[in-house]
Amino acid sequence: MTAPWFIVIGLVLCTMALLGSIVDRLPLSSALVYLVIGVVLGPGVAGWLRIDPIEDAGLLEMLFLVAVLVSLFTVGLKLRTPSSLFSRRLWGLPMRLAMPAMMVTIALVAIFARLVLHLDWGVAVVLGAMLAPTDPVLASDIQVRHEDDRDNVRFGLSAEGGLNDATASPFVLLGLGLIGLHDLGTGGWRWIAVDVVWSVIAGFGIGWLCGLAIGAIVLTMRKRFDSAYGLEEFLGLGLIALSYGLADAAHALGFLAVLAAGLAMRKIETRSLKDRPADVGDKPLSESRERADLPPESPTHMVGDVLDFNQRFESIGEVSAVLILGALLSAGYYNLDGALLAVVLFVVIRPVSVFLATIGSKTTRRHKRLIAWFGIRGVGSLYYLAFVIEQGMSLPFVERVMPLVLTVAALSIVAHGVSATPLMESHERRSRRKAAPGQ
Repeated sequence: MTAPWFIVIGLVLCTMALLGSIVDRLPLSSALVYLVIGVVLGPGVAGWLRIDPIEDAGLLEMLFLVAVLVSLFTVGLKLRTPSSLFSRRLWGLPMRLAMPAMMVTIALVAIFARLVLHLDWGVAVVLGAMLAPTDPVLASDIQVRHEDDRDNVRFGLSAEGGLNDATASPFVLLGLGLIGLHDLGTGGWRWIAVDVVWSVIAGFGIGWLCGLAIGAIVLTMRKRFDSAYGLEEFLGLGLIALSYGLADAAHALGFLAVLAAGLAMRKIETRSLKDRPADVGDKPLSESRERADLPPESPTHMVGDVLDFNQRFESIGEVSAVLILGALLSAGYYNLDGALLAVVLFVVIRPVSVFLATIGSKTTRRHKRLIAWFGIRGVGSLYYLAFVIEQGMSLPFVERVMPLVLTVAALSIVAHGVSATPLMESHERRSRRKAAPGQ
């Protein structure tokens, strides 16, 4: 039974290496290509890739977890922060999207699921929480392109995807509590105190301290002892595992801890901008040849090398997750209710939540419309689906909810994958024309 898996994995990885540059030039996302491959390899066509989402829920949860964690850390490394970490100018929009907009999305999805799909309220809340977070794994086409990218739309979507994958967790637990699978405490006190307040504060704090501490130790060893060079893959993966593990042990938000660790490591580099050569200006050092002009012990080298590896490893997680999604669709885990929910979520619920959350902000209407469309659902939703299955949700509820989540994720990959390139290219052309007179 292991031979087909090795054959499939080998063929997919070789195909990525041989055709990756061609796929990148296509006017659609690479995830859409992987989704089609997954469907073809699945039980409905070739039958090479067979997965039982119930029996294999633990394995799927771990795979999706790793994919999301690596992506969150990568997002954190990309988001160069100003001297004030959460400046209102830079982080105001992401905070609105990751908190008020997400809560509105959860509420509206839950109401739709209760009134139209006739789910119990607890299951409806779980469904809303699973579908509310936008995805950091499948959103590379619309994320910031480098650490100096200050495009309002790209920065907002990148930071939102990083933040709300974490902040969705308390609401998943709330839904599980409503169906008796999680202790909410009398009157919900435990949920508020532990699952919301403590988990958010502790999760961010643990990740931030881990990122600062490990980054500072590495730089000290490089400067004073001429050691700790190379093997940045171990540094990145080790920091991800350490921050997530400590946060999980403290009953805090592990996703938020990993994002904070990436932000903290980038913060070390930001503080050392005096290392930047005088003729480099504002060029993105982690993607430019000027990085070679800096001393090897420079924080820019450390962060850039970790980011380079993480981005490659992130691609493997994306391929694995989307192939599994395609195989599950091939096995018949989709339905018309999921398609209806996807349409309502994409064209009604997401725009309503974005426009309500951005009332009073300086975001232009054009940017709001673009952000409202790119509420990509994907691997984060798949992780929470596997998580609730592992928590003991009854089989009838799983069989009802699973096709909804998988259908929404698949249609998001299709709709957003096809539209990402033309819409973002149009956005960038308009931004350049607007900036041209002042140049």
